[in-house]
Amino acid sequence: MKKKSLTLALILTAGALSAQDWPKVTTQARPAARWWWLGSAVDASNLTYNLDAYAKAGIGALEITPIYGVQGNDANNLPFLSSQWMEMLKHTQVEGKRTGIEIDMNTGTGWPFGGPEVSIDDAASKAIFQEYTARGGQLIRLDISVEDLKQKPHARLLRLMAYPVSNTEGKCVNLTTSVKNNILEWKAPAGEWRIIALHLGKTFQQVKRAAPGGEGYVMDHLSKEAVSRYLNKFDRAFKTSDTPYPHTFFNDSYEVYGGDWTPTLLEEFTKRRGYRLEDHLPAFIDETGKNKFTARIVSDYRETISELLIENFTTQWTDWAHKHKSITRNQAHGSPANLIDTYASVDIPECEGFGLSEFHIKGLRQDSLTRHNDSDLSMLKYASSAAHITGKPYTSSESFTWLTEHFRTSLAQCKPDMDLMFVSGVNHMFFHGTPYSPQEAEWPGWLFYASINMSPTNSIWRDAPAFFQYITRCQTFLQMGKPDNDFLVYLPVYDMWNDEKGRWLQFDIHKMAKRAPKFIETVHRINNAGYDVDYISDHYLNKTRFTNGKLQTAAGTAYKAIIIPSARLMPASVLAHLVKLAKQGATIVFLEDYPQDVPGYGALESRRKAFAGALSQLPPIPSFTETKTTPLQRGRIVTGSDYTSTLAFCNAQPEEMKTTYGLQCIRRSNNTGHHYFLSCLQAEGVNGWVTLGVSAESVWIFDPLTGEKGRAQTRLQEGRLQVRLQLESGQSLLLQTFNEPMKSTDWNYWKEQPVSLSLDHGWTLRFIESQPVIEGTFAVDTPSSWTTIDHPKAHITMGTGLYRNEVNVPDLKADGWILDLGDVRESARVRINGKDAGTAWAVPYRLKVGHLLQPGRNVIEIEVTNLPANRIAEMERKGVQWRKFNEINMVDLNYSKKRYDDWQPLPSGLNGSVKLIPMNYD
Repeated sequence: MKKKSLTLALILTAGALSAQDWPKVTTQARPAARWWWLGSAVDASNLTYNLDAYAKAGIGALEITPIYGVQGNDANNLPFLSSQWMEMLKHTQVEGKRTGIEIDMNTGTGWPFGGPEVSIDDAASKAIFQEYTARGGQLIRLDISVEDLKQKPHARLLRLMAYPVSNTEGKCVNLTTSVKNNILEWKAPAGEWRIIALHLGKTFQQVKRAAPGGEGYVMDHLSKEAVSRYLNKFDRAFKTSDTPYPHTFFNDSYEVYGGDWTPTLLEEFTKRRGYRLEDHLPAFIDETGKNKFTARIVSDYRETISELLIENFTTQWTDWAHKHKSITRNQAHGSPANLIDTYASVDIPECEGFGLSEFHIKGLRQDSLTRHNDSDLSMLKYASSAAHITGKPYTSSESFTWLTEHFRTSLAQCKPDMDLMFVSGVNHMFFHGTPYSPQEAEWPGWLFYASINMSPTNSIWRDAPAFFQYITRCQTFLQMGKPDNDFLVYLPVYDMWNDEKGRWLQFDIHKMAKRAPKFIETVHRINNAGYDVDYISDHYLNKTRFTNGKLQTAAGTAYKAIIIPSARLMPASVLAHLVKLAKQGATIVFLEDYPQDVPGYGALESRRKAFAGALSQLPPIPSFTETKTTPLQRGRIVTGSDYTSTLAFCNAQPEEMKTTYGLQCIRRSNNTGHHYFLSCLQAEGVNGWVTLGVSAESVWIFDPLTGEKGRAQTRLQEGRLQVRLQLESGQSLLLQTFNEPMKSTDWNYWKEQPVSLSLDHGWTLRFIESQPVIEGTFAVDTPSSWTTIDHPKAHITMGTGLYRNEVNVPDLKADGWILDLGDVRESARVRINGKDAGTAWAVPYRLKVGHLLQPGRNVIEIEVTNLPANRIAEMERKGVQWRKFNEINMVDLNYSKKRYDDWQPLPSGLNGSVKLIPMNYD
């Protein structure tokens, strides 16, 4: 045996993926969910009941997040971290181990972190500025007390500064020590003076959606001491109860509103930025735009806030978790900090989808009650980029927040946005979410105010295991190996910190299009050019090295080039490091222009001098209208505004599946080659030869929907590897390439015969599950929605209808048959001649059934499950009081308390033509 083949054989023997197998399923590969404990009113028997249901369906992990309770059920509420609560947590951990479900928990209730133990001193803080004027040459006596009566008992004076009006950048006077009992007495020098008082105030924000025992102030996330004292309460609870710490602690999106200050901010600012912020308050609080230094000083303030949040909150929290052999999962979006650095400071970065994306997938049901997804690919990639550049194995997602209105979301609608997350780098998804609901609770059970309700009380749960299996299969591949994206893209955070008006800036999902439009455009244009990217911050770029012909981050993740979008501001150290990398042999791409200046205010001229020195080592700035590549010793500086031609200089092959066919994909590397997840998130399908961006000796196709696998047809075209692909609109596949030939079963390519067998008549319908109950068998003849049958409850029932037909199948010369179910509302289990043919839960609602059909008479049975929408609308019309939850209760997509009694019946069951299509393998 050749040495290379022997090495491969040893790798396979050691447990790496062989060509014949799907990767091993781990707990982390199975879908997970946020587990809402309403009022923490849980009991042992119902916890076991819930966990058994989740495990049976295929859930791999649950994150406990206690929230507000159920009306009239206060007597059963368990205060957060009380001895009774800890006892239920311990029981959950024991049962989780029995059922194979990992148990995680939020480090708090609701969100953000806070609660009754957070004193007013440790509560989120804000700056209060008050201004006065004074004429010099006389004794000045001013009451500088906080004017806001609510703030007055708690506010603390941090600084009182006086500035000469004739020159606000001139020498200022610190009057803080001249204040006694909020009264200033000062003999002012001659001239006009502007006096600015800076008080430390409080936001008074309370924990949102808090559970019993979790109510109270939101803590000051910028304060090291406040965070430490907050975490101590968990140590006390776990120690007292002798309960094991959970596998993972979780923190939700940063929704601390207006918490723009902390007691030590001025001192930290001076230490980090090299000058005193209090000396420049007139420029700092200027809202006229006239002061030329305001933006620079505000940028320095925002950078300081970012560092304090990361060091004092996420890093301290993660170190605390590690001390207890736990890890952290965190959502950085919404925070005022650099998103890359914040995500990178925890163990599992988590992104969030918020709304429904429009992909124009053929046959996918549309719903008028939806909201646009604010999390496109560019937003989702912040979390995965941080994971990739720092070598963290998992990127998680809060999935399906507000796809549609309550009770109207189908499994088919979930799949495309799940695929979008997968191609963005997610490989450890969490549903948002599943409410704990006791078995005895009347339908619809206990609910959370935001959709989706991925729980046993939802009718879609019946066929959810098929969806969960799809996710598991995808994640077994996406968790395997290492990321293999082409380029690093520099995140121009200083442009955002400098250019956005005001002082307090949060990077929330809903406003990123405004915060960084050029950056977002760059990411999408690179993606459309056939490449994939990870973002990198200044901090991690400075740690990146050029080794063995590739750019490598500190964690060892390799890339072919660094791309600098239209970044106007860049630290001199970063520009100098880019020049150094280029001299070592790296390719550095500047799109549209070179950076023009350094950010910030402190030591401005000396930093500008260093910046100019680095800039002078770059080739002269061209027009950027044409691509130009300039050797810089061993490396290259590439410039240009034509993305396609510019990126062609970057030693990476574009993925033709993106550029020619419009497919979305992500590529990872492994010990035997590479593997891809790809999805047809568009109206048109694909049937043809596709050039890959990597070379290989063999390629395998895996279908995560069906579990089918086989060796793909491949060929070399002009020296590049091509693979034959067939995907319908909305379909997804996994590819694995091998560096050695792999001999086994071939993948079955097929083509439809021109004539199909329409099953337009002879159908009957009966309900195997229904609420309200519908009995009897109905001759529906054509496969149509059950809301049209002659029964008074047909338009309001929720359940599963069994459509049955006996059909004669001709003895055609066909290699197989496809059962096309047409428009399914919303998922279907199929049996043919009493044997299981599979579950169709996503478009195109087709199943391969040739192995079950026989010439002549065949019995086709289709169990179709609808949504709960029709049933809940009827309950609303009858005035049933199912909205029984405290605080926000149930709201619509726009957070309004809208009723559902005006909903028209949604079609349910089969809703169109059903066909048997003969096919031949090609």
